[in-house]
Amino acid sequence: MMKAVVLPGDESVTVRDLPTPEPGFGDVLIKVKASAVCGSDMSVLRGNQLVGERQEFPVPGHEVTGTVEKLGPGVTGISAGDRVAVYLAVGCLRCEYCLEGYVMLCSRLQTIGFDLQGGDAEYISIPAYNCMPLHSGLSFEEGAVSTDMFGTQFSIQQRLGVSGADTVLVSGLGPMGSAAVATAKANGARVFAVDPVAHRRELALHLGADEVFESVDSGITDLGLSRGRGGPDVIIECSGNGRAQESALNIVRPLGRVALVGENANLTINPSGQLLRKLTTVVGSWYFPRWQFSHIQEFLIERKVPVGEIISHRMPLDDAAKAFEMLVNRSAEKIIFQP
Repeated sequence: MMKAVVLPGDESVTVRDLPTPEPGFGDVLIKVKASAVCGSDMSVLRGNQLVGERQEFPVPGHEVTGTVEKLGPGVTGISAGDRVAVYLAVGCLRCEYCLEGYVMLCSRLQTIGFDLQGGDAEYISIPAYNCMPLHSGLSFEEGAVSTDMFGTQFSIQQRLGVSGADTVLVSGLGPMGSAAVATAKANGARVFAVDPVAHRRELALHLGADEVFESVDSGITDLGLSRGRGGPDVIIECSGNGRAQESALNIVRPLGRVALVGENANLTINPSGQLLRKLTTVVGSWYFPRWQFSHIQEFLIERKVPVGEIISHRMPLDDAAKAFEMLVNRSAEKIIFQP
């Protein structure tokens, strides 16, 4: 038996003894060392999860690292004791998206921590493909947040071509937004950030933001952010708030780029004014292709990105109810479970 966090879907949190998984053909059993709580886990907590089908006993956790404990039949190229990070997306591995590494676009997608048992437990069994070697220069904690959080930001900023020539505005400074600030700064950009929560703005400054604002209405364009171009070059919207997303499309400069990272089901746009007449590039982003993880780790290490600074709390699994309560009332940023 093993200890695991279970979210029944009624906003309660329980810690239960569940059977320790036995790795099947092509699978690997991992002894979990670090599992980070993500904002998307809130949807599992509330019973309206963003992706996938609910498990019988919903164990969350998709930002996970650990050591290989046991190999299932047919597994090669991995050894017991290897340090690994977990790749969230489980696909067919035969369609064009899987073959290109974009498993999260597979029509048969299943997601660890949503459809499948997650890492908020003492052990997790996953397909061997989903084991990614963890660089010796990163701790288990740093490796956990370098998957979804920093991995998503690295990938989207690569697609946007963020560089030292850019002024970047990050909207929404939860853990994903904080990672956006640190990544954009490491890319050499001039970085501004917006969030109504004071301690989040303070963290953004610590991570390298040049200036922070309480809202997009607080005189951003009057403080030199636009460099005379009529708005920021790049806006990375991480809050998922419809008003913030609309503002991003309104204030980005002509020929600017906008990334929508925060989840939102509905948004009313003005195609002519916000997109066509400004030649705006708008991209959506969630997660990263499997092949990119080695580049992500090298980027974080070589550019000395303060990966661990976003981790605000480290807790045992027994404190899971307290951890989720802290996230709901915004008294914590990134929480790491250490089974």
